Amino acid sequence: MEIRRAIPTDREVLLDIWLRSVRATHTFVSEEDIRSMTPQVRDYLASSEPEFWVLCDDSGAIMGFMGMSGSKMESLFLAPEFHRRGGRRLVLHSQALHGELTVDVNEQNSAARGFYQACGFAVEGRSELDDQGRPYPLLHMRLAAPNVEADSS
Repeated sequence: MEIRRAIPTDREVLLDIWLRSVRATHTFVSEEDIRSMTPQVRDYLASSEPEFWVLCDDSGAIMGFMGMSGSKMESLFLAPEFHRRGGRRLVLHSQALHGELTVDVNEQNSAARGFYQACGFAVEGRSELDDQGRPYPLLHMRLAAPNVEADSS
């Protein structure tokens, strides 16, 4: 597996991964909301901020992606056939780039919450609504930067 910066020609693949992943993992989100979010996600994937990274298998096929805005993980999605294979690698990559990390996770997505907790993230706060004002509460999580001094002794 390799991680590389996303390029413009990746966008449709990333949108497809987002759609399939959300349908597989976000069972609390209505199909109507998914359809209404799709144009926003398409614009998000076409923007220059955040910085997108893709996880590729050995053949170069994209398995998933991560969007970073500074030290905030704005998105992390794996294609359903690659769930449980590579997400931690993306987190470690972002931590190597930025040290301390933050992420917002849908409270109803217990698998994602468990994944981030297993990676060392801790809940620091909660919002009743998502960033677009929809009734999908968010948990605000933080992963402390690795303690370099402790690692080198």
